[in-house]
Amino acid sequence: MSKVIVVGQGYVGLPVAVRAAEAGFDVIGFDVDATKVKRLAAGESFIEDIDDDRLGAVLRSGRYRPSADASDLHGFDVAVISVPTPLTEGVPDLTFIESAAASLAPFVSPGCTVILESTTYPGSTEELVAPILEAASGLIPGQDFHLGYSPERIDPGNQTWTFETTPKIVSGVTPASLDAVQGFFDQLVDTTVPVSGPKEAELAKLLENTFRHVNIALVNELARFANDLDIDIWEAIEAADSKPFGFMKFTPGPGVGGHCLPIDPSYLSWRVRRSLGHTFRFVELANDVNEHMPSYVVERVAAALNERRLAVRGQRVLLLGLSYKKNTGDPREAPSRHIIKNLLQLGAEVHAVDPHVVAEQVPAGVQVVDLSAEELAQAAITILVVDHDVFDTELIVGSAQHVLDCRNVLEGPNVEVL
Repeated sequence: MSKVIVVGQGYVGLPVAVRAAEAGFDVIGFDVDATKVKRLAAGESFIEDIDDDRLGAVLRSGRYRPSADASDLHGFDVAVISVPTPLTEGVPDLTFIESAAASLAPFVSPGCTVILESTTYPGSTEELVAPILEAASGLIPGQDFHLGYSPERIDPGNQTWTFETTPKIVSGVTPASLDAVQGFFDQLVDTTVPVSGPKEAELAKLLENTFRHVNIALVNELARFANDLDIDIWEAIEAADSKPFGFMKFTPGPGVGGHCLPIDPSYLSWRVRRSLGHTFRFVELANDVNEHMPSYVVERVAAALNERRLAVRGQRVLLLGLSYKKNTGDPREAPSRHIIKNLLQLGAEVHAVDPHVVAEQVPAGVQVVDLSAEELAQAAITILVVDHDVFDTELIVGSAQHVLDCRNVLEGPNVEVL
């Protein structure tokens, strides 16, 4: 049976590794975080999409083994790189990709396949990964071994479009490499979508998220203007959505979070600026609008308290939802973090409720509490940041003094929507 290495065992890599093991491959889930590896080896998943039962099943089968030992990378047939690609001071940080490629390079052998999955700028596979692999192995990508790019499309918490059911874009540096990449993922997902080369696949991923980023920024800015003009933006959006063609519904919110929207479009903007000397104005504008939404939420909080002759300083503010996305515990780049920072700077006492987010990922200065009538009543204002299904909406409306609803899911005389 073929040996598969998945480098990176986070939100993207772990689902790939588990699915490959379920498909019958012998899988090493490699990660440099030894603590994470120990938790996985003990059958403890930290990702909602892979529960402990599913993880335990592939561990017991012997087809999945987490490891932090680089010697376990030897003899692979397929290697998938699924590591983070953050921004550092607005510049793409590719050190994780470079490190992963350098770790795999000594073990590259004739006929093997290396696939980059991490979101990155167009050209990364051929300009960054290929030279690293070639330099250490002495083998030529596309000639001696296969190399390709297949962007991740993980949507945490989505029960309809899972890793298996979401179409997977695949590419290769040569037609033979494309065949190898597609042949691998054909065994893991329902549908693969081949494109002519890695650059097209890399751009497709950035296009998907830039499209969402720009349209969310549009409705976020409209929401701010509509509030000042005393117009119900939510009703206007629903009315527009009745059009059966030429419109796609996006809704306002307290900001954007996760890896994709706050970061991925900036990779494209950076590439355009670096290679062509142009500014990608749509991305720059969307970044400006969406990055300021948490501050706008705090402005609305201050205004609501001011109507009751209260200052933010010294008031208890209750946040409902700390993750970036409904029904998940993923706090990466969550708007709540920026809302909390601003509230604390203004002197507020911040309490928060989110049963999905583990304690060590809660921002400093926040008291985590359970959702109760007492907590709601004692808060001068409650902010519904994320509309988790576990939140009792009747309890919130019935017990809170005042609610700023950032998701338009509550109704009552004490509720105002974003």
